[in-house]
Amino acid sequence: MAEPTTTIRIGPNDHGRRMDFLDFRDAEASPGYRYELARGVVHVTQIPGGSHAVVLGAIHRKLSRYWDDHLDRIELVAGGGSCRLEAPEMMSERHPDCAVYVSPRPAIEPPWADWVPEIVVEVVSKGGEDRDYSEKRADYLAIGIQEYWIIDPDRRTMLVLTRRGDTWAEQTLDSDAVYRCRRLSGFELPLVEVFRPLEPRTD
Repeated sequence: MAEPTTTIRIGPNDHGRRMDFLDFRDAEASPGYRYELARGVVHVTQIPGGSHAVVLGAIHRKLSRYWDDHLDRIELVAGGGSCRLEAPEMMSERHPDCAVYVSPRPAIEPPWADWVPEIVVEVVSKGGEDRDYSEKRADYLAIGIQEYWIIDPDRRTMLVLTRRGDTWAEQTLDSDAVYRCRRLSGFELPLVEVFRPLEPRTD
């Protein structure tokens, strides 16, 4: 008779704990926090605040409207809680704020080991600048992401990283710019609309 397996449980006190990729993938996480595995180290963060949420919501709306009109070009637009990016060889598991999948979903379940999004989006939170601007750009390049958008509410900027072989080409856009994504033909992202929810209401 096989020995029963013991479920590993992780919570906020496990921030900084070293863990194997498979143990992290199968762990049961305490609710109310966000968990990632970064190069074999558990990273626990608070649920982002309102500024993060409204900026991410504006991005999701634009992508969702484009998806509704171009079902043949996008397979899925997913949030961090509904998808994951696996890099077992790097001992990393990432949950981007937004992921745009273009290729068809694999038949296997769960599909995340073989299904890589074309585009990932991170909205920078206070204290998370180094993760978004440095750590994740290396992981996303290794995983095979084609474009990485870093939206910074404090700076009111968008940094677009586009794959060029084994490195990223960088483009920084200010708050009055309109980003036109070549990978999503006809898609436009006016940054004024992305950052508008951050402005004080006048009514």
